[in-house]
Amino acid sequence: MARIAGVDLPPQKRVEISLTYIYGIGRSRAKEIMKKTNIPLDKRVSKLTEEETANIRKEIESFQVEGELRSKIAMDIKRLMDIGCYKGLRHRRGLPVSGQRTKTNARTRKGKRSTVPGKKK
Repeated sequence: MARIAGVDLPPQKRVEISLTYIYGIGRSRAKEIMKKTNIPLDKRVSKLTEEETANIRKEIESFQVEGELRSKIAMDIKRLMDIGCYKGLRHRRGLPVSGQRTKTNARTRKGKRSTVPGKKK
């Protein structure tokens, strides 16, 4: 089992798909890494040599991934909240940030709705 950037890659999957298990690497970036390291797209993780694994590790070092990327995103959100901009206020209140409607369809950010019992006129 290959371990890259602190993540165990599943051995039965193709390398291109397995690289997406690393936070900060999607399909397009995985293909780019494969192209730069001259590894065929249909190769499985279990068939990788130590040299190929080392090349992939070296290529991934040029990107911000995993903990480094997570802390950067957290710091960006904290900065928005500290300066008190609109996006920061939305983050602070736990509401949708990017202009979505909130009268309906905001359950993921707002949480589960609870009905108030005994509210008669």
